[in-house]
Amino acid sequence: MRVASVGHQCVECVRESGRNIRQAEAPFGGRPVTTPVVTWTLMAINVLFYLGEVVDASLVDRFEMSAPWVAAGEWWRMLTGAFLHAPPPSYWHILFNMWALYVIGPQLERMLGSLRFGAVYLLAALGGSVAVYLTGSASVGASGAIYGLFGAMFVVARRLGFDVRGVLWLIGINVVLTFVIPGISWQGHLGGLVTGALVTALFAYAPSRNRKAFQLGTALAVLAVYVLIVVFFTPLSG
Repeated sequence: MRVASVGHQCVECVRESGRNIRQAEAPFGGRPVTTPVVTWTLMAINVLFYLGEVVDASLVDRFEMSAPWVAAGEWWRMLTGAFLHAPPPSYWHILFNMWALYVIGPQLERMLGSLRFGAVYLLAALGGSVAVYLTGSASVGASGAIYGLFGAMFVVARRLGFDVRGVLWLIGINVVLTFVIPGISWQGHLGGLVTGALVTALFAYAPSRNRKAFQLGTALAVLAVYVLIVVFFTPLSG
């Protein structure tokens, strides 16, 4: 017997009641997040890549997102390019992206759950690279993934009934800057923005029944579509 607040309970009764207690979840599924480990890990990887560029400048040429090289079979550039940034003496690129990830990453990770947040980030980065592959030439930076998080913020705020005007202003200003500031890959930014919003919508509006299976299946479907695009389409840049 076990001592309880209302007397004594048998061991089997305690175990059975424990099975019936619903485990806490993040708003859109997954375990609740106390420490945003994925956000800090992504920041660390980006910084380590940048330090690598400081030591060896050829890192950019070997791992940047390059449509011709991806078409030639170096598909890993579609992800490695998203962790590289404009090399020194240009520091604003990585500073802005890491600041944005630091500001919005933890909250989004707590809302989506760590695995779903990581999926949104990586798929948005991939979506930006696919857009560059189709209509651009080369790019570096986490901006596609960051813009994907902007899109995710909008979807999450809308789904939870929050005021989305601030998010729309944020997205609008950054989209304008994308076309005003020279040397920015608009393909990477917009590709990441659309992908982040799409994947987050699939997560946030998933049916309550079989929600986890639906979220996993749709994320894999987006990944498969991008793989097929790269396999069967030729980049405009040749």
